[in-house]
Amino acid sequence: MEKTILIGGAAGLGSTVTSHLIGKVFCSLGYYVFNYRDYPSLIRGGHNFNILKVSSNPVYSHEYHYDFILALDQKTIDIHQKDLKKGGLIFGTKETEPIVQKLQGPKILANDVLVGLLFKHFGVALDVILTATEKVFDQNADLIKKAVAEGYRSGSQKEKLKISKPKYFISGTEAIGIGAVAAGLDIYLAYPMTPASPLLHFLAKRQLENNILVFQPENEIAVINAALGASFAGAKAMVGTSGGGFALMAEGLSLAAMTELPLVVYLGQRPAPATGLATHTGQGDLKFALNAGHGEFLRVVLSPGDAQEAIIRTQEAFYLSHKYRVPVILLSDKHLAESNYTFDEINKASLAAGRFILANPPQDYQSYEITPNGVSPRVVPGQGPIVRANSYEHNNYGHTIEDGVWAVKMQDKRFKKLDFLKKEINKLNPASLYGKGRNLLISYGSTKGAIVDALPQMRGFRFLQISYLKPLPAEIILKEIKKSGKVILIENGVKGSLADVIKEETGLAIKHKILKYDGRPFTPDFLIDKLKKI
Repeated sequence: MEKTILIGGAAGLGSTVTSHLIGKVFCSLGYYVFNYRDYPSLIRGGHNFNILKVSSNPVYSHEYHYDFILALDQKTIDIHQKDLKKGGLIFGTKETEPIVQKLQGPKILANDVLVGLLFKHFGVALDVILTATEKVFDQNADLIKKAVAEGYRSGSQKEKLKISKPKYFISGTEAIGIGAVAAGLDIYLAYPMTPASPLLHFLAKRQLENNILVFQPENEIAVINAALGASFAGAKAMVGTSGGGFALMAEGLSLAAMTELPLVVYLGQRPAPATGLATHTGQGDLKFALNAGHGEFLRVVLSPGDAQEAIIRTQEAFYLSHKYRVPVILLSDKHLAESNYTFDEINKASLAAGRFILANPPQDYQSYEITPNGVSPRVVPGQGPIVRANSYEHNNYGHTIEDGVWAVKMQDKRFKKLDFLKKEINKLNPASLYGKGRNLLISYGSTKGAIVDALPQMRGFRFLQISYLKPLPAEIILKEIKKSGKVILIENGVKGSLADVIKEETGLAIKHKILKYDGRPFTPDFLIDKLKKI
């Protein structure tokens, strides 16, 4: 079974929460669902819509041809009716208005009526739908359940679904939050900015049950500096932002490197420059993430491709940051952050969620002791010895210095970590290969979904997903490129920044690129069409 469902309406009419409810019902019946969200930067009005791809098989992307259109207003029909498949159905205000009037409820109940109509079409038991409704809407579900039930009774069954083992339905944002909590997160700091804001909301709701602190300072400069203060005190700290906020954090990133304080930065990309397309997706901040901050210093940049990976990569980010005392950037985008994915199981990394803090420090503690691997033993205030963190260049005790000898020693010490970092990252599957064709597709991040879904229809292609962007797994990339025919970069950006990074690291230029920078993610159909022309 494979169906594509669009639900749309003006902002404030509930298309997003309704799409979540529909997705959860299908997942409870054992189906795989991918939920894509498209909305303008408006609180009310405009046109919002969600596209759900429902399948008996794993699915990681959406399409723009629909089996069902659930319309909360006429505008939705006017815009999307042209993409309705032959034999497709539209449920709209004609069906919902009489029921909403009968219930004497608010207009927003229309989306719940549509849920009932949809699942009656598939012959799903009403109690299954109502159980999912209670989980989504908590205690405020009575009137909503009545609307669902009325919609259900007014519909008619046309199909029958096979039921199998329930599955998990989570967004990329939720996955990052789950990974952070599993890694031992103590404090999350952020100033609201789409598409990073949902993580702020997700973690704020879970402060008490997970014993974490979520705090919103006055701006992004305060965010990163407060996080470094927390890290200095021994807390596992994480900050979140998008491109504009990350620009304000750049000086703090350099401070994290100089003081060697662990810090995880969640960077959710969106189209730029400036405010750009605030509620849409893009991958234009890759080079910014790789190079932000003044001076030369180590950092790790990694990018998950779906929600399952987001859990694991977030845990890896904390592990590497604390073990090697370097800033780690978790690079995502709006598409991954706000899309929902389905998995049979939620897997977590097997890495120990350690703090790497010395248990019994000596009184003559050296805050920046020079060691064989460049990582100084870490101690936090309150353990006994004096602990220093200094933004000036310093000696092994953390005292400010001016002489060139110590400057060289400290730079060499910090960069000595690189070889050990690379060896560690090589154990963490820094790049993944899909398919067996001679021609090679290369990409990173959320583009994975559309590429993986398109591969079965593209003979002769395999896909190399790069998850670690710094340090880059250059040897793996070089090996795959050298044994390939055509090599094609796929990226949600104007220039194809990853190709430049690969050339810088390997010396090999990628001739072919499929680029998309309209703020919308790739779809399998789009990729297949473009590949036919190369």
